[in-house]
Amino acid sequence: MPETIQAVTFDVGGTLIDPHPSVGHVYAEIAASFGGPTLDPHLLNHRFRAAWKAFPRQLHSAGDWAELVDQVFDDLVHPAPSRSFFPRLYERFADPDAWKIHADVLPTLEALRRDGIRIAVLSNWDDRLRPLLQRLELARFFDPIIVSCEVGAAKPDPAIFRFAASALELPPGLILHVGDDPILDLAAGHAGLQAVLIDRCHPNCSLPRIHSLTRIPEGIRDLVFQRQRVER
Repeated sequence: MPETIQAVTFDVGGTLIDPHPSVGHVYAEIAASFGGPTLDPHLLNHRFRAAWKAFPRQLHSAGDWAELVDQVFDDLVHPAPSRSFFPRLYERFADPDAWKIHADVLPTLEALRRDGIRIAVLSNWDDRLRPLLQRLELARFFDPIIVSCEVGAAKPDPAIFRFAASALELPPGLILHVGDDPILDLAAGHAGLQAVLIDRCHPNCSLPRIHSLTRIPEGIRDLVFQRQRVER
């Protein structure tokens, strides 16, 4: 007989929240406020994505972020952000005003809670995440909140997913992980979890992608997300 999902773990950035209006807009605003040139937010978004993709380690400290931000602004400002406006930029992304909560998030979390499904966060992030979730009034939904900088492992390492299963005290097969990155988040399957990607840009997408988080509680009720019990 199939066993339905009993807990859902959520990625944060790109899944629950996104920078507002965008990383590039915030970067351009802060740089200009320190007397820098007027920079195109779209250019900064492009440079940020490239630097993020190429960065050789997880961003778990202010020093890591300062190194990445210097790469984004290379040859665009002088002195480098790490010697000028980086501290203000780092603080800005700890501010809830720099983020938007996607419209499908609160209805989904409320529905899962009504259905008795446990909800957790599982995210590659630094030590700003917990206070940020508190200030966004999202932390109340999640138990536990699993942050890569605290665990010492980061997606796509199966260790962080196994840590989540242990923290939830559930077999991995009864946990559904939801994220937006096909490499980082679908890696949950290597640890035995179910996994699905949120892709809000394509309303007609099919599993393992969904176009709205509201599909999750519906899918659990309809046994779309399930695991076959392994008889021992």
